[in-house]
Parts: sequence; structure tokens; C-alpha cells
Amino acid sequence: MGQETPYKLSKLPPKRENVETIQILRSANKASLAIAELKGIAQTIPNQKMLVNAVVLKEAKDSSEIENIITSTDELYEALTSSKTQINSEIKEVVNYRRSIFMGYDIIKEQGFLRVNDIIKIQQDLIENNAGIRSTPGTVLKNDQTGEVVYTPPQDKSEIEDLLTNFIIHFNETESDLSPLINLAILHYQFESIHPFYDGNGRTGRILNILYLILNDLLEIPILYLSSFIIKNKGEYYKRLNAVNKKEEWESWILYILKAVKETSKQTIRQIQSIRELLKLTINKVRNNAPKIYSKELVENIFEQPYTKIEYVTKKLGVERKAASRYLRKLKEIGILESKKVGKEMIYINKELIELLKKDH
Repeated sequence: MGQETPYKLSKLPPKRENVETIQILRSANKASLAIAELKGIAQTIPNQKMLVNAVVLKEAKDSSEIENIITSTDELYEALTSSKTQINSEIKEVVNYRRSIFMGYDIIKEQGFLRVNDIIKIQQDLIENNAGIRSTPGTVLKNDQTGEVVYTPPQDKSEIEDLLTNFIIHFNETESDLSPLINLAILHYQFESIHPFYDGNGRTGRILNILYLILNDLLEIPILYLSSFIIKNKGEYYKRLNAVNKKEEWESWILYILKAVKETSKQTIRQIQSIRELLKLTINKVRNNAPKIYSKELVENIFEQPYTKIEYVTKKLGVERKAASRYLRKLKEIGILESKKVGKEMIYINKELIELLKKDH
């Protein structure tokens, strides 16, 4: 089968009438209400770090799964907690993804905008190489099952750089009268179609989604990710993406992304409510069964770090190792934590929270 003719990717913006149909506007309104509710509920959690840590790790796992990098929640937490330097490559990729999200978040909070170089920096951190923007022709996207070429992205480095410059101008435009959620769908399509890197385009693009939502003040912290929705509807994701490339069918693609935002917002709200409920129950259990060691910081620590250890507690509470060890053993004794030896270290696990985080809500 011969290679298809390279598709000439248009610059942004697309024609307004193609991306603002009645159906799209209705869906954008519903998605906006859902994400506004999520933003409000997230603000009711006393310690935002608990939420971010929990949701970001789930996203790192899900986003990598789209790339067929499969890991378990337990393996990930263990890798993050343990002092072992040797971890397998799949877990390392997921841990890198989590780190790269925080890197992007820090850049957005510090600068209030993103540069093309920042995107390159995020991708390099994610992949741990500095190949940068594609400069050698030959990259094509194939159907996993049939091997058929389904899309040929831009091949020329100067064209890729030109398209990225155009992309970043629209990414940073926060005064547009186009709904930012419609624009999110357009930007996500554009980045994945530019496909600027040899590796990590999907994961970098999904990090850009959350940074765009924060830049537009739709969220304050990085807690909404579309990866779990994409995993469940993976075939449709690629079908809709290709339909824009081949026939400029914007409507079905934008509706898909808006549905992903709405459903994922609602799912995340349910998860936050479950975490809040479990936190309340845990506080009561410690107060009633171990009043001498109870402190808000101690309970929050085992929610911030569901896999915890003595040094985390000493750092968080500013206590001696001996006291931290006693607290953790007591929490185990009253059934809140389980313990596990990893190498020479003792890790304490908030099992109920871990089980809650594994659920799809």
C-alpha cells in the first residue's frame, strides 16, 4: 500500500460557522456548568494538595494507558514512596508524566502564558530526551490493527515550527468571545495534528489541555483530565479526529470533547465528594480511638500521601522520628493504615483511600 499524500494542515482559527453550530453551543453551555460546579466543589476541600496528588496520579496512569503503558495504582504509589532507585520503565514513564504536569502547572502559574519552548521543555521532561521538534521526514500515524497509514502529519521542520507558533498564539488568547471549551477542542485537535515530536505527542497534548483550562480560570488546580473518557471511547476519539483532518467535520469532534469535559467533571465531583466523606470518617475514627495522637495535619498527611512513611510524617508535623513511628503504628493498630515492607523501609498504606481512587465513580 503506497503512502498517502501528506495532508496540508490549516492554521488556526477554523471558520467560525463550522465550530459554533447550535448543537455545539448547547453542549458547551452544559459542559461549562459542569466544570464550574467542579471548580466550586474543589474549593471546599481544606487541603487542595490531597486532591491534586490523588487526581494527578490517576491521570498519569490513565493517560499512559492510552499509549499502552499499563501500570497499577499500587505499583505507582510504591515507586513514588520507596527509596529504591530502580523502577521499571513503564512505571517510570507514568511517574515522569505526573512530574511533567506539575512542571507545566508551575510555568502557567508563574508566567500566565505558555511559549513554544515551554511545550518543548514539558515534552523533554516527559520523554527524558532532547530530540526536540521533528526534523527528519517519515513520521506517519498507522492503524494499530491493520498497519494502514491513517494520517501523515506535516513533515517539514519549518512548517511544524510555523504551525506551533500559530498554535501558541491561540492557546494564550484568553480574551476571545469563543467559548474556551470549544477552543479547547480546536486546540487539542490542532496540536495532535501538528504532531510536533517523535514521541510523547498524545501525553504532551493532554497536559496542554489542563494547562489551558487553568490559564482560562475554568479551574484553579490541575484536577480535570479527559484520559479516562478517551480510554472508554478510544475508537471514537480517533475516528472524530480523523474526520476533521479528512473532511473538516468539526461538529462531531467538538461535541465529543465537550461531552468528555461534562462527564469527566461530574465523575471528578463524585470522587471529591467520596474523598471528603472518607476524610470526615477518618478524622472521627482517630479522634475517638486515638485522641492522644490526633491532629488535623496527621490525618491530612495520610490523604496527601496514601502511601506514607516516617520521614513524610516528621517533615509534615515537625516531630521526631520516634514520635512519627508511634503515630503510624497507632493508626495501623486502629485499622486506618496497613503496613508493607519495601526493601528496608516500612510503608504505611491508607487502603480505603487507595481503593476509592481506583474506582471510576
